[in-house]
Amino acid sequence: MPLGEIGLLKELGERLAQARIGRNLTQEGLAEAAAVSKRTIERLETGQSVQLSNLTRVLIALGLAENIGQLVPASGPRPMDILRHQRKTRKRASAAKSAPAEPWSWDDKRV
Repeated sequence: MPLGEIGLLKELGERLAQARIGRNLTQEGLAEAAAVSKRTIERLETGQSVQLSNLTRVLIALGLAENIGQLVPASGPRPMDILRHQRKTRKRASAAKSAPAEPWSWDDKRV
């Protein structure tokens, strides 16, 4: 395992424990709300590995699921896509058009 992984799991576990305590929930109460076992909550909070589906259940139960965008931001449009869809901007104003004095018609007099 890379060194960073262990530290990341521990930090995540500590933050989840703080969130749980801040909401005045016991590990058992959170486990029940998230439909996971109490052992899963213990494993999460001590930085041990758990299934991703169990982590998401806990995040939802704690009301933290909407913060996933901060963890993994959505990718924006690619620069070429922006250029393709950009409208061409006008560089100058057009001259005012004047209405013709009389309507145009075929000259029937010439043959």
